[in-house]
Amino acid sequence: MVQYLDQFIQMLRSEKYYSPHTCLNYRRDLNQFQAYLAARDIDSWEKVNYNLVSGFAAQRHRQGRKSRTIQRELSSIRSFYQFLIRNNVVAQNPALEVRAPKTDSPLPKTCDAETIDRLLQLPQDSDGLQVRDVAIFELIYSSGLRLAELVNIDLDDIDLAQKHLIVTGKGNKTRHLPIGGKAVVATGRWLKLRQDYCQDTKQKALFLSKQGRRISPRNVQNRLKALIQRQALDQHLSPHMLRHSFATHMLESSSDLRAVQELLGHVNIATTQVYTHLDFQHLAQVYDAAHPRAKRKS
Repeated sequence: MVQYLDQFIQMLRSEKYYSPHTCLNYRRDLNQFQAYLAARDIDSWEKVNYNLVSGFAAQRHRQGRKSRTIQRELSSIRSFYQFLIRNNVVAQNPALEVRAPKTDSPLPKTCDAETIDRLLQLPQDSDGLQVRDVAIFELIYSSGLRLAELVNIDLDDIDLAQKHLIVTGKGNKTRHLPIGGKAVVATGRWLKLRQDYCQDTKQKALFLSKQGRRISPRNVQNRLKALIQRQALDQHLSPHMLRHSFATHMLESSSDLRAVQELLGHVNIATTQVYTHLDFQHLAQVYDAAHPRAKRKS
């Protein structure tokens, strides 16, 4: 079995011109698989079948290997068996139909309502740009906006009296959103100062830069970092985390997944369902701490 492994790695070097690092990864993956086979008294590549390859993937998953790692290992096995088929060692590729567990989907990072309250407190000595910044982040959190949606808002898109906002999202699709009371107040405060930064009467953008142009996404990101430092917060935040926090807090309060899907502008509800996992984690923690049968003995 080792002989064919050596020949395969040599082929990768001489014919595929793979780097030494890549060849080392192939070698390591296939050594792992061979060790798995040896533990089951499999002494020939011809004896390997679908069940053995599938069992290997399952074992790696139980060992805590990430889905991406298992996918790479299965890819190495498939490539190796294609090599064996070309050299008439085996007739079939037993790894062809084996699939790794679904790719790990990291849960969105969020922050609690108390942190957001601290972030959006407007100091008494704030200048016009700081007033603008608070309005920007109030609006993102209030309506669950994407960063691109926020910077593209025009004056005609927002109606503070009706607490109503129109945004254009992915796929050029528009949606109508409510605006929370604090975001209405913050945005109204900015609109009173906006003329001080507007150098072009034809400029339609709601939020302007210091130079009077439509504010850029990078500028918003940098201003959020500055706001975090000014408020002495010890948590990393991004505009997208404010959107995630909006979705999580809405679900925790209402449990209306379909409504949150509409507010976020998700085409597929499966995209929104990731927030139910966050909510479940919170419920599980409460359950473990409170239920008589779930409490851990100290």
